[in-house]
Amino acid sequence: MDENKNSSAPGNDKERPGSGYRKRVIVKFKDHVQLPREGAARMLDTLGIGPWDALAARFEGITLEPLLFFKQPGQFAALTERARALDPTFRPVNLDAYFAINLQPETNAEDLVKALSQWDSVATAYVEPPPVEPPFVNAADDPRSGNQGYLDPAPDGIDAEYAWNFPGGDGAGQALVDLEWGWTFNHEDLAAHGITLISGLNHSFFFHGSGVLGEIAAVDNTVGCIGITPELASIRCVGQHLPGGGYSTAQPILDAIAVMSFGDVLLLEAQTNLFGYNLVPVEIEPAVFDVIHLATSLGIVVVEAAGNGGVDLDTVVNPGGQQIFNRTSPDFQDSGAIIVGAASSTAPHSRLGFSCHGSRIDCYGWGENVDTLSSDSTNTATNLYTTSFNGTSSATPIVTGAALAVLGLVQAASGDRLAPWQVRMILADPANGTPSQNPAMDRVGVMPNLRAIIDGKMLNLSPDVYIRDFVGDMGDPHLGAISSSPDIILRQTVVADPQAAFGAGSGTENDMTLGYEAKAGQDNFIYVRVRNRGGSTATNVVATVYWAPPATLLTSDLWTLLGSTILPTVPTGDLLTVSNGITWPSAAVPAPGHYCFVGILDTPRDPGPAPADFLDWNNFITFIRSNNNVTWRNFNVINNVPPPRTEPPGYVPLPFMAAGAPDKARRMWLEIVPRFPAGAEILLELPVEFAELLHVHPSSVPFKYPDSPRLIHIHIHNCGYTKFPEVVFPAKARIPLRLLIKIPEAMRQHEFELFARQLYERDEVGRVTWRLVPPRQPL
Repeated sequence: MDENKNSSAPGNDKERPGSGYRKRVIVKFKDHVQLPREGAARMLDTLGIGPWDALAARFEGITLEPLLFFKQPGQFAALTERARALDPTFRPVNLDAYFAINLQPETNAEDLVKALSQWDSVATAYVEPPPVEPPFVNAADDPRSGNQGYLDPAPDGIDAEYAWNFPGGDGAGQALVDLEWGWTFNHEDLAAHGITLISGLNHSFFFHGSGVLGEIAAVDNTVGCIGITPELASIRCVGQHLPGGGYSTAQPILDAIAVMSFGDVLLLEAQTNLFGYNLVPVEIEPAVFDVIHLATSLGIVVVEAAGNGGVDLDTVVNPGGQQIFNRTSPDFQDSGAIIVGAASSTAPHSRLGFSCHGSRIDCYGWGENVDTLSSDSTNTATNLYTTSFNGTSSATPIVTGAALAVLGLVQAASGDRLAPWQVRMILADPANGTPSQNPAMDRVGVMPNLRAIIDGKMLNLSPDVYIRDFVGDMGDPHLGAISSSPDIILRQTVVADPQAAFGAGSGTENDMTLGYEAKAGQDNFIYVRVRNRGGSTATNVVATVYWAPPATLLTSDLWTLLGSTILPTVPTGDLLTVSNGITWPSAAVPAPGHYCFVGILDTPRDPGPAPADFLDWNNFITFIRSNNNVTWRNFNVINNVPPPRTEPPGYVPLPFMAAGAPDKARRMWLEIVPRFPAGAEILLELPVEFAELLHVHPSSVPFKYPDSPRLIHIHIHNCGYTKFPEVVFPAKARIPLRLLIKIPEAMRQHEFELFARQLYERDEVGRVTWRLVPPRQPL
């Protein structure tokens, strides 16, 4: 097995683009324009779409043909219909409105673009970019695996080796399609995969495609390398060079997605030159963007090279002056793809100068010194390898392998298929990856860390009273749960001796399940437990309780006063002391069910905050974790048996609300974290408008609400976490949501828990927790 470095050397004529390429102008008519696919040019003047005859007289020899071809009649309509079914927020463009204008060699293509751009019927026109080389830079028991540092634990690599210890972490059951120029399918480290070509030609740069596939899927066969996900169920390829001449990126993507399924991965090992920018992501081409967007709306995970032009993508503008890659710009266009930059192979990883960068980049990988497969220019050698594969070409397969591993892990654990936006959020989340050396300057995102993804996630003379945020809270500022207090207890009847029932020595000190739902038509009673870790007894401690609807963010504009009580003394020694009951009068109980409660303690030498203090957002953030005189109980105990006469039948409904800040619109995350057994089903029900804001795709469910067409449902992984994209929550937003739960009957004798929470600047600002338990009798 010889080291082959010459196969990637520049200047090899056999690795150059073929002569079949011809310059064309791409024109996209506005979506309402309807043209026949045959004889379209003849209809332009007839239908008043544009003065084609005058244009043809000015630019002699031009001809018009459809840009994109579909193998079967109605294929585009079928794909669009499927995308809309999966994602009602998807707004398809009319791909039939894309045409290519063939030119004579002497024709001034830029002048033709200017002329077309004057037509009212034209949405965009541009000169189709010529072929651009793939984005490489010229410069275990598998014997070479020791050189594959990108397989190693963070911060060096993505820790693929750790993922292999878990079902699906080796890519089992997953499908990959790679788009580029050429491959050596019968390489000794690939042949066992039985790789096939969907469309296009296996044309050139065979070393490149072989290197890419080697990083991802080299077989675990005691020969050569081992891929990040060596057990993929399917590997297919599409070529950018077309039979009979011609070159395209949009067409092979369309060919690929026509035969791909939800959860498959499409890798775009390509870059392009357009609008004056060199070696940038291919989705700068409008037609390519549109087919990528169609792919991600169909549930296909697209991973795209950022390109090797060293361009700050935030500064890129299209001919309309729009900053299409800048996430902070109102003109930002999100295809749904995961875009990958390149960084150094040694930690701390710094962005390599050739890598495109900016806010649009989601992740990075090694852009140098990658040990992988290679080939020769004749595509006959099947045992060549290299230690110098590089560029965003080598970085992108690393992130692609991480995506395939995550997809495999989730599917093996739950049977679920993650949507593209879910995969991107997981891989790009800083909590799940290794930051670059200087994130603010590098701007290439994080390198995924599969271990982090898999494992998930210190003389006091005055009284210091506190009420716990969670069991185990010692009254210090903390990063623990902020809404799971065991110290606010609702009962439907009076407790004769609350200290004996709930205080020190009761045996219930750390019981989270003492509270019940409110019962309508009668008084209910609230008890508050207090500790004092200070050096003197606290006297006349006022405990005030507010109620609020279940919500993931409980700022004080949602609170309603329930009542107060006074604890005459709270002794030192951190002993649990219980208040008398606060009566919640029958007339003040809005309805039966579960409520969130806020408790505030106030005593002369340890005063507590007032509700008005929480209207200031910075104060609210501080009080959540740093003021031990206040707590939230958003902890609900629910029967795990579906109640009768609920919609949809067979599910336990858990209604709650996501809320906005009280002062102004702020960017936040919503996250769902269940700990449920295999076979459990969890759905999140949300309004279509909120789904559009989140850019999420709905799941298929076995029911629908004829009278509620504005609701969609999303499957939630039963044992992990689902983190939705960061979006702007309007000020004082009240977004109604429901979790729908179905526990297998055989498991309903057990208790299970899940919570929903909101995060602001990556810190938790509120949560609702539910514990599903076997039916019990109220006390």
